[in-house]
Amino acid sequence: MNKLIKYISSFAIIIFLSLMMNHNYVHAEKNDEIPADKIRQFVDIFQKIKKQYVDDVDDQTLFNHAIKGMVTGLDPHSTYMSGDEYEELKIGTTGKFGGIGIEITMEDGLVKIVAPIDDTPGSRAGLKSGDFVIEVDNVSLRNKSINEAVKLMRGDPGTKVDIKILRKGLNDPLEISITREIIISKGIKSEIFDNNIGYIRLASFQSNSTNDIEKEVVKLKKQTKNELTGLILDLRNNPGGVLGAAVGISDLFLKKGKIVYTKGRTATSDLEYYATPQDILEALPILVMINGGSASASEIVAGALQDNGRATVVGTKSFGKASVQTIQELYDGSALKLTTAKYYTPNGRDIHKEGIKPDIILNKEDNDKKNIETSKLKEPYDKDQELLQTIELMEKIAISNHKIFINDSISRN
Repeated sequence: MNKLIKYISSFAIIIFLSLMMNHNYVHAEKNDEIPADKIRQFVDIFQKIKKQYVDDVDDQTLFNHAIKGMVTGLDPHSTYMSGDEYEELKIGTTGKFGGIGIEITMEDGLVKIVAPIDDTPGSRAGLKSGDFVIEVDNVSLRNKSINEAVKLMRGDPGTKVDIKILRKGLNDPLEISITREIIISKGIKSEIFDNNIGYIRLASFQSNSTNDIEKEVVKLKKQTKNELTGLILDLRNNPGGVLGAAVGISDLFLKKGKIVYTKGRTATSDLEYYATPQDILEALPILVMINGGSASASEIVAGALQDNGRATVVGTKSFGKASVQTIQELYDGSALKLTTAKYYTPNGRDIHKEGIKPDIILNKEDNDKKNIETSKLKEPYDKDQELLQTIELMEKIAISNHKIFINDSISRN
């Protein structure tokens, strides 16, 4: 009986598609057209699989595979999710779960680490931006979707997961055993360095990040008795997050100008965001730190402050992930995650294509190398050579600004 139902179902699908091919083209919305020859080709392949494939495959599985192939072939960020996969995604964004703490994307059928999240098992295990995760518990991730990879890495807190990674410059894969934890992003931390240089580290962009940054700036001003000489905003290995936070944080330091805009194929995809008349630092110098793990919202902030001439960007080229994905739930509980727009800097740079290039490239030195003087920085910053270079750069800017102030004062007198 079940076989008869399956046969009738398959036959009905084929009849339906065949009827659609009575015309040269199947008409969709507006002037979009679906070529009938491609539908005919699909039906032909569908029939051959049903009749000749070594194992019996149900219709739903075949259609899910077809849809997934169509969507994932567009770009690394678009995907089709079954009902179960969509539920997993909602758990990941709203609930607590055990994981290793990495932001990932897809590249050439491989799972690539965008950035490890601060103070998580992944960052403590030494995972780096640009690493490729090729196996999880002896299961190959080749050509698996992001959702499938996440599901394998996720698990009960306290359990171990073995991952195998490929790293640029190494001939052999690295095998790393990591204990899962509840992943809670620390979000933000700040510090005062010599010569009243303020430092803020933002690990990710969350809904409250704009208020958090503003509070930290106020705190830094109080700690220096309003003698703050400049701010270092550290967005290294920050994989992004909420767009509103990126716009809000940029706006804190800009008095005017465009922050970012998006372009897509629909009217609702074209948006522009502008600054309001405020600058909580009152024109004090800003250095923004980025690297290959800085993506999405991080690139929006760096690009906005760079294009408006408000900050100097230092470090290495950013990741280059600045596209808008919208999730549309379908009638059966499955969902389509589709790239619908791209972000552009105020000067029109395609962040997704080009990334953000720093104004000043920091010398990437081995932190384990001897004779590197970072003793002037206290823990946990004492091994951070890039931060030391940035602080030294800010000191030079502060001295230069002080000389200009003195000369202006003498001229007025």
